[in-house]
Amino acid sequence: MNYESSVTADSPEYVTSDLSGAERENAPARGRGVLIAGIVLGIALIAAIAFYFMSAGEPVPEGGDDAGQAPAITVISPGSGSIEGEISATGTLAARRAMPVGVAGEGGRVVSVPVDAGQWVNAGQVLAVIDRSVQNQQAASASAQVQVAQADARLAQANLDRALQLVDRGFISKADVDRLTATRDAAVARVKVAQAQAGELRARNARLNVVAPSAGLVLERNVEPGQVVGAGAGTLFLIAKGGEMEMLARVGEADLARMSTGITAEVVPVGTDKVYTGQIWQLSPTIDPQNRQGTARISLPYAEGLRPGGFATATIKSGTVVAPLLPESAVLSDDEGSYVYIADKDNKVVRRAVQTGPVTANGVVITKGLTGSERIVQRAGGFLNPGQTIRPVKAGS
Repeated sequence: MNYESSVTADSPEYVTSDLSGAERENAPARGRGVLIAGIVLGIALIAAIAFYFMSAGEPVPEGGDDAGQAPAITVISPGSGSIEGEISATGTLAARRAMPVGVAGEGGRVVSVPVDAGQWVNAGQVLAVIDRSVQNQQAASASAQVQVAQADARLAQANLDRALQLVDRGFISKADVDRLTATRDAAVARVKVAQAQAGELRARNARLNVVAPSAGLVLERNVEPGQVVGAGAGTLFLIAKGGEMEMLARVGEADLARMSTGITAEVVPVGTDKVYTGQIWQLSPTIDPQNRQGTARISLPYAEGLRPGGFATATIKSGTVVAPLLPESAVLSDDEGSYVYIADKDNKVVRRAVQTGPVTANGVVITKGLTGSERIVQRAGGFLNPGQTIRPVKAGS
């Protein structure tokens, strides 16, 4: 049987039949070469992309290519400038002059309380009225006794005047005149005694009411109508004299040594963002041996947002200093104290001990150990070791 094979241009047999013998032998090798070239090109492209993302935005390090494979580390040279020192402290608010007011007299039943906490009062204003019905009767009796004594004194004076008119005529002896004079003097003395007793009762009655010793703001009210109060009743009212407040700021002994009375402080009560400006009017003369802290008392004028007993933070101005200012990331510390890492002329890491000052919003003030012209490691100091070679990169270059 005869079979006819049909071969078309699209079939593999048709393609290979047109190739020469040498070309058919080299076709697989040429395919492998194209595949290898594609793989190499892909690897090169991936490496280029990785290098781009790893080095994008990185400035050219100092020393060019001489730094070799050393890590690129950002360094800064801050220089020196005038820095307004600030000290942050926390503490509580209180009345600058708190006046506890209680019962000054013998006390009694409270009839009315015309003031409440949060109100302003004037000096001498009645804060609580005490029942004085019994005391009023005693005062009336004392006044009557004064009148009786005055009447006796007038009678004794009249008897003495008549006796003096008759003594020249011989009707009254000298002894009788002396006796009448003594009677008149005793009557006058009894008048003074009665007046003193009546005045004492009036003074006691006046002290029955609880009054404000000075103008100010009522902070506490601890009495209600109907309550019986006496000398041992304790504090009935607490008044802030003149409404003046203060903050009792707790600061360390080193910060306390840099303060002085009269310097400005900004106080922010907890829960608000309002700033109140005051001045330090007193510094604690002693240091707490437990926490090594003292108290700076900051006077504040009256404001509704200042409530005694509340918590607040204070920013205290501590004067101007000329020193380098470093970011907090550049300053390290260990058991030996604070230090920074510096890149020397050979681009090697050198440890430099420093003394830190106030911490401001812009960084840490370095009071000792730096001139500001050094190349200081800005960050990543915790991953470096003294003597290690780096590629210093100036920040912002």
